[in-house]
Amino acid sequence: MANAGEPIREMGLGRPPNEDVQYCSRCCMPETSEGTIFDDMGICRACQSSEQKMHIDWAKRQKGLGRVLEHYKSISGNNYDCLVPISGGKDSAFQLHLLTKVYGMKPLTCTFSHSWFTETGKYNLWNILEKVDADHIMFTPNRTLVNRIARNSLQVIGDSCWHCHAGVGAFPLQVAVKFQIPLVVWGESVAEAGNKASYDDQVTFDENYYREISMKADADKMITDDISRRDLYPFQFPTKEELETVGVRGIFLGDYIFWDGERQVEFLKEEYGWREDDVEGTYKGYKSVECRMSGVHDYAKYVKRGFGRTTDHASQDVRAGLLTREEAFELIRELDGKRPDELDYYLEITGYTEEEFENILKAKRTGKAKDLV
Repeated sequence: MANAGEPIREMGLGRPPNEDVQYCSRCCMPETSEGTIFDDMGICRACQSSEQKMHIDWAKRQKGLGRVLEHYKSISGNNYDCLVPISGGKDSAFQLHLLTKVYGMKPLTCTFSHSWFTETGKYNLWNILEKVDADHIMFTPNRTLVNRIARNSLQVIGDSCWHCHAGVGAFPLQVAVKFQIPLVVWGESVAEAGNKASYDDQVTFDENYYREISMKADADKMITDDISRRDLYPFQFPTKEELETVGVRGIFLGDYIFWDGERQVEFLKEEYGWREDDVEGTYKGYKSVECRMSGVHDYAKYVKRGFGRTTDHASQDVRAGLLTREEAFELIRELDGKRPDELDYYLEITGYTEEEFENILKAKRTGKAKDLV
């Protein structure tokens, strides 16, 4: 038995995929996950937040949400009540339902297009917009620029998606400033599935969050011989002065209401005809169903950190009581690390060989991940 104050190592229960790596003693998250910290019982922060979630007075928090929304509705005049960034995924679709049908808000919606939409994703996006009669703005960067950024992104941050990380945060804030809409409403709480926050520390989507969690690298690092500062304008966060002039505030609905992704998906399917599909890298048919490159992103994480998206999703299901830890490890061994078919497309648009792709990612390994085979 581990001594008090020392992390608990795996004893073989559930047969984790890597015996040399410490895993959370409750779920399946490994120590190679970015930002993971275990307490004295070997429990990760995401599991701690999950337990905390069950003891929150959600009725009180939901009343607080009502007060926030009523305030912004009362000052919007003839303008929109709020801005809702929407991808067509299950979270943003549920956000839109909740705000329009439950709280009677008139939102402006906006989408930063990563240029990698699946057909299912396109359907889900336009379907929910039509069903709730929401006004909508979409920005799509040109394909050549996306391809160039996707290439440089691998070297700078160790995945293919800097343009998406940066764009989905920056573009909505640009829209909020231009349309003078102070309230921006996001979906799932940062505490829900990761190790970056707890429910006691409600996160505001501000410049610090954008730079440290969303963007992952400053735009200056993306400048190359064929990517100029001017090219990167759509990915720039508004200035502090611009945000303060409008009074922009970003909130997460999951900090105010009990967030249950499984039930929300079933509701969206029944109420709006929202669609699932096969998603590379996971057994979940609704996680990032809108993006054809999500499997490449998660495969890059596997090469770099030794685990993929099945680990993320199975760990969430363990916390929710939908899987035992042993069942979760079975899924992880079966699905994590499978080469995604869309990797061929990524290599085509970036000009990398598969060997170059893997070598770049292996060079990004830090901490315990350096010991991965």
